[in-house]
Amino acid sequence: MYVHDLGRNWIEHNFLRSQFLVDSEKTLQKILALGESEISIDTSRGTDAEEPQSPATTVRPPAPPEKAPPAPHPARLGDERQRAKKLHAEANRIVYGMMNDVRMGKQISIEHIEPVVERIVDSIFRQQDALLPLAQLKNHDNYTFQHSVSVCALMTTFARTLDQPRETIREIAIGALLHDVGKATIPDTLLNKPGKLTDAEFKQMKTHVVQSKIILEATPGISPIALSVAAQHHERFDGSGYPNNLKGNEINRYGQMCAIVDVYDAITSNRCYHKGMPPTEALRKMLEWSKNHFNLELVQVFIRSLGIYPTGSLVRLESGRLAVVDEQHPDKLTEPRVKIIFHTRGYYLKPELIDLRRSQDHIVGYEDFRHWKIDPVQWMP
Repeated sequence: MYVHDLGRNWIEHNFLRSQFLVDSEKTLQKILALGESEISIDTSRGTDAEEPQSPATTVRPPAPPEKAPPAPHPARLGDERQRAKKLHAEANRIVYGMMNDVRMGKQISIEHIEPVVERIVDSIFRQQDALLPLAQLKNHDNYTFQHSVSVCALMTTFARTLDQPRETIREIAIGALLHDVGKATIPDTLLNKPGKLTDAEFKQMKTHVVQSKIILEATPGISPIALSVAAQHHERFDGSGYPNNLKGNEINRYGQMCAIVDVYDAITSNRCYHKGMPPTEALRKMLEWSKNHFNLELVQVFIRSLGIYPTGSLVRLESGRLAVVDEQHPDKLTEPRVKIIFHTRGYYLKPELIDLRRSQDHIVGYEDFRHWKIDPVQWMP
């Protein structure tokens, strides 16, 4: 059958599209798991019954699926947050050292990168709400390599939501961690310029994508997936991107994903010439820009991977209290667990964790830490 309407908003189900062909038992089970009593189908695009099978047709049993490596077991959020802090600091050090090596003409060693990538992937699989909030913490001088670590964590979460195989997620994460390696060829004065770039400066800045591709093509062990992530993350769906003005599905799917993540992390980060916007506002902007720049379906999946109010963001409750989002509930994206810290009347409250699925209070909107003069680092989950 061809599903026409699942009976709920796209953000509340786990399908890439709201309309699709039911072509496997796995798809059928995912529909049943939604718990809907009825859905709408399009009989003109499906068939009412299977064709009768010819007696002469030989049916071979399907080959047994290859065993995937076991996924990490879920961890207690508090325990994983302690590991994530150390991992985040280590990953930043490794990328910083790698960029310095590239500046000195040294070759990238994938063997040096792989262990930290494996640990990032493991952490996201155990508890993504531990590592992702740390992606929001950056300082002006170290933005370039901190951004690379953030994009790696965000891309891992994105790929996991898309049900990519574990090995594919690993290669995506490697490409994400290395996507800006070409910036090692750009002078720091240009990278950290506290103002708008001139046309000539912007032209020079754009060369970092080609340089990333050249550097990675010369790196032993780099995969085509990782290479496409780095080489196409500045292409845009309407053909307005660079370096090759690729359009639509001319852009590799992994490149389309990284384009979304790269922009999201950039616009939510404080930089020398730009004040980051709250995550929820940034996600709304990403949806707007999907009219031209991004694959809309992928943006919708990316939002679902983070939550409407991403972990670490500040929200206002109906009661007038402000809270930091502490943990997501994938089945209830508008009802995360939050830590109440402040009242809009202007005073701090005793911190209190509340699961909004079991509370009379609910979120009425997002807020900006700066507006309330609240230090996000102090309250980061």
